[in-house]
Amino acid sequence: MQRIKPLSAPYPPEVQASFDAIMPAGADPLLLFRTLAASDRHWGRFRAASLLDPGPLCLRAREIVIDRVCARAGSEYEWGVHVAIFAAAAGLTADQVRATVHGAPDDACWSPAERALVRAVDALHDRATLTHAEWSGLRAHFDDPQILEVLLLCGFYRTVAYLTNGLALTPEPGAARFPA
Repeated sequence: MQRIKPLSAPYPPEVQASFDAIMPAGADPLLLFRTLAASDRHWGRFRAASLLDPGPLCLRAREIVIDRVCARAGSEYEWGVHVAIFAAAAGLTADQVRATVHGAPDDACWSPAERALVRAVDALHDRATLTHAEWSGLRAHFDDPQILEVLLLCGFYRTVAYLTNGLALTPEPGAARFPA
């Protein structure tokens, strides 16, 4: 059951403008966005701290990180949104999508760079730090801005998972569900 009432259309002009800036043309704003926008302070802070722009990582690497973070944190809501919207565009196969939930870093479906990403996500989730080997694994494939993006994406989407799970958000229509 939804724990905080989301905004309903019509939205105040400034809120509508913020939705228009981050949602595809003609798409309704996500339940998460409408719920956060019920509080001017929290919607503003979320948007100011967010990483909703493409950044220095390619879409594929970005989505592997986001999907794995959301899966490890149990956020089926956010994982499902990302898989439904971005998995195909990122070139993720059905096996790779499943592996973001049930796989391991060394699964054969991942390239060496992708294994380093999954290892980093898992380490940050489990220990909130990276070993020298995990850092070196990232360094072998990614530059400083890309590694910073990985770290920030992990933290930001862990926060998103706290929000979606704590608010008990119901999945978006058409969103993917965790594989069995």
